Amino acid sequence: MTRVRGCDFPEGLFYDVPRHVWYLPDGAGLVRAGMTPVGVALAREVLVFTPKRPGRRVEPGKALATVESAKWAGAVRAGFAGTVEAVNETLMARATAANSDCYGAGWMMLIRPDSPDWQAPLVTGADIAPAYEAWMEENGFPGCESG
Repeated sequence: MTRVRGCDFPEGLFYDVPRHVWYLPDGAGLVRAGMTPVGVALAREVLVFTPKRPGRRVEPGKALATVESAKWAGAVRAGFAGTVEAVNETLMARATAANSDCYGAGWMMLIRPDSPDWQAPLVTGADIAPAYEAWMEENGFPGCESG
């Protein structure tokens, strides 16, 4: 586990740092996606999760889902092209699970990537700490335990 300013980043995941989304290969060519703790902290408290429906296409930089909090609503954006295969129905019913367990019960969806090298633009392993530290510094983000 890598920790940056109070934010935990499990090893073995792929991270889209600017968009605050994690990805995990989930077998059978699917990739599980969810918000990072930085994304959750920026939203303050996730209250509503509205994903694209299964069968819908996703494109890099375009919305995978909409997340709403008490004072903010915004898109969670894709890091690569693919098709939504399944969504976390439990998260749709209880979006607050993302606040306390963004890597477990708070996962968002399963995506079938268009390309076998879908992870090429993402960060993983030892590169996550410097990548997120640089993002936090550049954006004045104090950390996940601040506020």
